[in-house]
Order: sequence, then C-alpha cells, then structure tokens
Amino acid sequence: MHELGVVIEVVKTVERFAKANNVSKIDKLVLQIGELSSMIPKYIESCYPAAVDGTIMEETKLEIEILPGNAICKECNSIFNFIQSKGKCSKCGSNDIELISGKEFMIKEILAC
Repeated sequence: MHELGVVIEVVKTVERFAKANNVSKIDKLVLQIGELSSMIPKYIESCYPAAVDGTIMEETKLEIEILPGNAICKECNSIFNFIQSKGKCSKCGSNDIELISGKEFMIKEILAC
C-alpha cells in the first residue's frame, strides 16, 4: 500500500503551505484523484488519520473528488469514459485512442480558518 507514503507527502506539503502563509489550523483538505491513477481512494481515506496524527491537520476533514478517466478517439474525435467503454471508442469502436484525463492526483484545496 503506497498510499500511506503519498499521504504523508501530502501532509508535509500542506504543512509547508501553512507555515509559509502563517496558518495555524487547516479545516478541510480536498484531493482530486483520477479513476485511472494508481491511488485507491478508500486506502487514502483509511491511512489519512495515521498520517495526520500529531500534526496541525489532526482535525482536518478530508474530501476526495474522483476525476473521470476520459479518452479521445483518434479516428472520430469522440470523447468517452475509458473504463465504461472498456478502452474502446464508444462511438466507432476504435482502439486508436489517447487518454486525456483520469491519471491525476493533486491537492485541489486547502481551507484554513
């Protein structure tokens, strides 16, 4: 489970942000995770309490937004969900596609009081 290491790095990043901006408490942290990324949201949620224990983020609410794994067909230019269509263009059935979203993992918002 590599999610714990990633969450620890997120906590460090948020703590650096807080220090640089004279923030003493973070209310909410919003992460965006692509459905094609290697991060599993339920694992992020389960290891989050251990990662924030003893930090200024200890009482911070974690919110996760899932970003769709979309692709564009190079044959017909149709945009479709890669997972729902099993990797083929949902319009023409082509395998000649390019992923355009869904591999992201990022901090979207840090809400401080």
